[in-house]
Amino acid sequence: MLDSRYRIRKARPDDLSLLGAIEAEAGKLFASIGLGGITDGDVTRLEDFAECQEVGLLWVAVDRTDVPIGFAYVEVVGGQTHLDELDVHPDHGRRGVGAALVRTVLAWARAHGYTRLTLTTFRDVPWNLPFYANLGFRVLAETEWTPELRQIVDDETRRGLPRERRVVMQHDLGD
Repeated sequence: MLDSRYRIRKARPDDLSLLGAIEAEAGKLFASIGLGGITDGDVTRLEDFAECQEVGLLWVAVDRTDVPIGFAYVEVVGGQTHLDELDVHPDHGRRGVGAALVRTVLAWARAHGYTRLTLTTFRDVPWNLPFYANLGFRVLAETEWTPELRQIVDDETRRGLPRERRVVMQHDLGD
């Protein structure tokens, strides 16, 4: 359940300049589990946020003053939706914001006729795989990966994310 101090809405152009800082702060959490160097400086480019916002694939969680404190964006990959990034500023964590963002994306994808939402995450980070599993995502065996998902994992590996610690998950949207 989303804390009443927050709401989810589509991102607006004036939100975009704030999102990189949210992503960077959320990335700092990985330092506590030995992954600090992997995520340092790896933030989404403003141009990429702008492209997602322009086509309606970027949502923000905002506080009571309408300032973004979290975001989620998807891409359409191989004809299906893929949750590319989900971040909540740590000062606002553990209040249902991330789950509300994911549920918003799931509802949007279902309403637009998509049958699944995929994502990649760390298999051994306590707030990653279990979080998504609790929201109805399941781990895909590598044999279930589409060529597009394989490409995403390969790209992440080239950026320095350890492949052996990564997992691909899928939420089947069904009727």
